[in-house]
Amino acid sequence: MDKIHDVQLLQTDETYLYLSVDGRSYRIRWGDCSPRLDSATPAQRQEIEISPSGYGLHWPLIDEDLAVTPLLQQAEILASPTHD
Repeated sequence: MDKIHDVQLLQTDETYLYLSVDGRSYRIRWGDCSPRLDSATPAQRQEIEISPSGYGLHWPLIDEDLAVTPLLQQAEILASPTHD
């Protein structure tokens, strides 16, 4: 299976999801991810599974799935490789 993206979860907080995708760091507001994630609890947001191909993210506690490529269109690129 070809890898579409190299995705690593960096951190979650009350406002943002922080990801490293293909060596670049991003943050995206939960409200820009999906209404379901925007209304989820911090514990529900922290439980994230990354697909082996890097195509998508899955939140099993709320049964939410998002593709990485469209998600990055809503994301802010961070200057540093990790969240400070």
